[in-house]
Amino acid sequence: MTSNISNKAKICPGTFIGDNVIIEDDVYIDYGVIIRDNTTIKSGTYIGARCILNEYTADFFTDRKSYNEKLVIGENSLIRSETIIYGGSIFGNNFQTGHRVTIREKTNIGNHVRVGTLSDIQGHCEIGNYVSLHSNVHIGQKSKIGNFVWIFPYVVLTNDPTPPSSELLGVIIDDFAIIATMSVILPGVRIGKDALVGAGSIVNKDVPELKVAVGNPMKIIGEVQKIKNKITGKEVYPWRYTFERGMPWEGVGYDNWISTKNPSE
Repeated sequence: MTSNISNKAKICPGTFIGDNVIIEDDVYIDYGVIIRDNTTIKSGTYIGARCILNEYTADFFTDRKSYNEKLVIGENSLIRSETIIYGGSIFGNNFQTGHRVTIREKTNIGNHVRVGTLSDIQGHCEIGNYVSLHSNVHIGQKSKIGNFVWIFPYVVLTNDPTPPSSELLGVIIDDFAIIATMSVILPGVRIGKDALVGAGSIVNKDVPELKVAVGNPMKIIGEVQKIKNKITGKEVYPWRYTFERGMPWEGVGYDNWISTKNPSE
């Protein structure tokens, strides 16, 4: 097999490129990157120094044979230094990582997703569009995260209801939900659309749509619409009506943006 590398790509010294690798136009590969077999890097993407793309899965360490599954990095992505991404995954356009992020195999991620420094996604996960994971977030296997979700630093999504076991129950987080700093979501719990989990909460049961959950163990204390901005006194939730930086409705407002969307999208 051979690789297909655009003559418009920039590849710095010390980079290893395996077989069946596709590197499109205007990709920049910094020093010391390892790109294993069956990897596609789409146009306009930056890969930081000492990253490893399509890292070996556990099978490799039993017989030392490469079983690299296909890995696709979308257009205009920014993969910062020392990030390690395993194979069998597809990442949408405008994907970003902080430094030293680990993303395990068979993870599918949509467009405009950010994964902060030192975060760890343990594979077999589904993540939608415009999701923001801040630094030091741990996402357990089989987690499912919707669109426009915010997960703040040191949050943990667990998956083993009777540890240690082989029966994993992933957390589900619906669209527009917010999980605040240092919260722990227990296996199989569902966080509803537009719900807010307060900082430091231990969430051991489902949180309904538009509810506020806080505490250890968590309790439902009200509805997000009743929360006020401490400075202005104005209502702040659902947040899509009061926050737009980096969102597709920036400059036009959520209602105007959503009115132009195809219902099937």
